[in-house]
Amino acid sequence: MALMVLAGVDAQTSPELPRIVVNIVVDQLRTDYLEAFAPLYGEDGFKRLMREARYYNDCQQPFRTPDRASASACMITGAVPFDNGIPALSWLSRQTLQPVFCVDDSRYAGHQTHEKTSPASLLTTTLSDELEMATGQLSMVISIAPERDMAVLLAGHIADGAYWLNDQIGAWSGTTYYGKDYPYWADVYGRSEGLAQRIGKMEWTPWWDGALGDFHYFHSASSEKTKPFEHKFAGDRRYRQLKSSALVNDEVAQFVDACLAGCAIGRDRTPDLLNIGLYAGNFDHQSVVSHPAEMQDTYVRLDHAIARILKSVEAVTGKEHMLVVVSSTGYADSDAADIDFASYRIPTGTFSMARAAMLLNMYLSALYGQAQYVEATYGGQIYLDHTLIEQRQLNIVEVLTRSEDFLSQMSGVREIYTSQRLIIDAWADGINRVRAGWNASCSGDILIEVNPGWRVEAENGRTYVSAGQAYTAYPLFFLGANVVSERISTPVSAAAIAPTLSQCLRIRAPNGSREAPLVLK
Repeated sequence: MALMVLAGVDAQTSPELPRIVVNIVVDQLRTDYLEAFAPLYGEDGFKRLMREARYYNDCQQPFRTPDRASASACMITGAVPFDNGIPALSWLSRQTLQPVFCVDDSRYAGHQTHEKTSPASLLTTTLSDELEMATGQLSMVISIAPERDMAVLLAGHIADGAYWLNDQIGAWSGTTYYGKDYPYWADVYGRSEGLAQRIGKMEWTPWWDGALGDFHYFHSASSEKTKPFEHKFAGDRRYRQLKSSALVNDEVAQFVDACLAGCAIGRDRTPDLLNIGLYAGNFDHQSVVSHPAEMQDTYVRLDHAIARILKSVEAVTGKEHMLVVVSSTGYADSDAADIDFASYRIPTGTFSMARAAMLLNMYLSALYGQAQYVEATYGGQIYLDHTLIEQRQLNIVEVLTRSEDFLSQMSGVREIYTSQRLIIDAWADGINRVRAGWNASCSGDILIEVNPGWRVEAENGRTYVSAGQAYTAYPLFFLGANVVSERISTPVSAAAIAPTLSQCLRIRAPNGSREAPLVLK
């Protein structure tokens, strides 16, 4: 009887919490490229994840037009931009009519940088915050990423530090928001192994040798005109170019090693969280059409960087004490930028935001009297002057409806979404996804969606090509002692990652999260 009781108690014992959760977010990681380049990988990176992890091969962002910042915020909060307050990398301030970067904050100076930064624009709690609150801030939370927005948003409001590569001097930088002192281990790394001392000698050439060099996934890479690439980093943009190259993942992995060696993360029974940002986009954000070999090499080097990170964490905590999640930001730079659609007789054109705003203002002036009703345009959105509309005692719903009707008649316009329509018609699936990526406090009053293949000329003179809504799958991996390995093709939402990790840590999910946790067993 005693043995039976003891066996029953043992069976009911809860599994031990992971000592460290390693949350790896890879900017623009795609399932099709990930699987296509499998012959080039080693055994300890992506192949290990495909072999040992729970692999969801179709993970999507639950809102339209994600970018690096909005996707990172959604993943760590479990909430869409409508709730978490981060609809994009930047937006227009209605007070100054100037662009606002998502993590800019003049109240907090930087470490190793002039950038002033905090996560104040993030309106909900994050996985990082909930872990710190649950443990009375005994947990250690550190975020490391090439870009400032990703590092800070993943760190959340309560963290021990967030570190990113500075665009001007290439230093691993931080913000006084998380503490007045720059950590000793990071300072030692910067003085002994910093990027500034090495970048002049760095050169990006293909990883593979002759045999693997014959592998080509992209049509343009197999052309006889293709030559092995070689990129060096010089000039004022050298650090920004390196951050958009495959070599940046080696820099991140190296700094992660310094972090693991220099601080106590993962070394006690209180769960810690290490957020890591990596890059899987093409060189200098160029099209894969113009740089196919670079894209292929990026995935090869990314595979080695992930293998290195997994090995380093395992050496600290042991395989049985770590939980690893690898996810994607769920978008990709458009590959259509280098294509002349007209030469292929494919419908195309150019839509000018400045011209659309000017014509709309003329139309509204004819209806309601001469005035400047349109304040500005930014990111495919139009901002109206609410103060003027109120002063003239106009009905904002009527103004928006008439604006929608007028803009819908312009060449190249596929759909117009007004703020009023997003709120009233939110029940419709297509509009619901647009609404989820919109935020009332910082998004525009009118969103313009052009036809696929059309070029949009933005307010700063730059042009981008609308890729439409072509479907692309993005991967999600969970690797850990209590995770059952399986490949799952059922589509899942990136907003489910935070509540899933919260359940694994036995803490409350972030307060803006609405998704149910994924089943990992």
